[in-house]
Amino acid sequence: MSNGTLTRKLGFWSALALAVGTTIGSGIFVSTGDVARAAGLPSVSILAWIIGGVIAIPQVMVLAELSTAYPENGSGYVYLNKAGWRPLAFLYGWATFWALDPPSISIMALAIVTYLASFFPFFTGIPGKLLGIAIILFITSIHYRSVKEGGRFQIVITFIKIIPFLIVIGLGFMYMNYDHFSYTPVKGSGSGSFIGGISATTWAYTGMASICFMAGEIRNPGKVLPKALISSVLIVLGLYTLLSVCITGLMPFDKLMGSSSAVSDAVSYIPGLSGIASPFVAITAIIVILGSLSSCIMFQPRLEYAMAKDGLFFQRFAKVHPKHETPSFSILAQVTYACILVFFSDLTALLGYFTLIQLVINILDFAAIYKCRKREDYKPIYRMPVWRITTILAILGAGWLAWGTFTWAPLEGMIAALVVIATGLPVYYYWEKKYGRHKNQRNNPDIVA
Repeated sequence: MSNGTLTRKLGFWSALALAVGTTIGSGIFVSTGDVARAAGLPSVSILAWIIGGVIAIPQVMVLAELSTAYPENGSGYVYLNKAGWRPLAFLYGWATFWALDPPSISIMALAIVTYLASFFPFFTGIPGKLLGIAIILFITSIHYRSVKEGGRFQIVITFIKIIPFLIVIGLGFMYMNYDHFSYTPVKGSGSGSFIGGISATTWAYTGMASICFMAGEIRNPGKVLPKALISSVLIVLGLYTLLSVCITGLMPFDKLMGSSSAVSDAVSYIPGLSGIASPFVAITAIIVILGSLSSCIMFQPRLEYAMAKDGLFFQRFAKVHPKHETPSFSILAQVTYACILVFFSDLTALLGYFTLIQLVINILDFAAIYKCRKREDYKPIYRMPVWRITTILAILGAGWLAWGTFTWAPLEGMIAALVVIATGLPVYYYWEKKYGRHKNQRNNPDIVA
């Protein structure tokens, strides 16, 4: 029976599946063409995928150190709080709950329905939205009842979602045309950009940090968290690179640059599969997005749970189910909000505008290590090599992604930031006065009242 706190029930494989399952999403189906178009040359395109993954390595190293120093649920919220940036920690969680996490759940559920509708046209309009809600509730029922069973489900679904990519990679090496790698741009068509190619890969490598949100439920976190974080980025890097090589070898590069569904188009060049390319990719997409949806429903409610435990969110979010030992109210509140959002439109744009705030705060997450290393209670089991250089590289990588998002919608991003600050700070000071001051001093003994 639960004593009111979440217990450590997840092992290495669950943590690895969560990190890989969150990272490999639907974006890979379109981003391969985007990267090729930005890079301009086959060799540059493939190298961009490699460098994009290498850029993520310092980031997971910083997170590995912070998460072993403070193996608690909440990820960036915890690290910002420990660094003494408590208002920023709150705004991070405030924006994440209202504008990022539930909308992402809704978008993924509707994306699954869109692919299912290619087989069952009935699921459009209201029937499609109801099916999306049913999918959300089904996945929620798994993670609500048991974090251990949820971890097992995540292992299975992550393994299954990788299989189609391995099939494409295996057949790709068998049937690729090596002449495609010697593509030369037509004169006057413009040249590609190595930096642009790398930038186009960046989003595909986000998601590994998801396991830090559940650090308080992972057994032996000092060993499991660094191993899972670093292994996940290497697995994703290897998978994306091999997939890029095979897709480039299967289809002419000029067609790849113009493709908005590169995986599907590449499969059509494999003998015997050209007639089933679209159904193959649709089924693959359903499995891939389902795995990402499962991981999000699993880890996202832990942020609000951690905030509520600190007195900086609605107190009911700190409730732990006495039998299932899961953050029951936080899970139900988040998916209920997501189900409501299923009936709204333009969620993708909303998610993009508010994502800028999260990306900026992610930069501060990495910078927090400078403050945390000065604390007396900072005793990480894993310490990254050449930590100052590694941290700078992590900050630069995160800054690159934030800048790209800002240039996409600068005005909307700034408006979103103002909305978060205007709505969040009054609530923060209210909760801090009512619940948080005592808990803040208890969790941060270096702060003097």
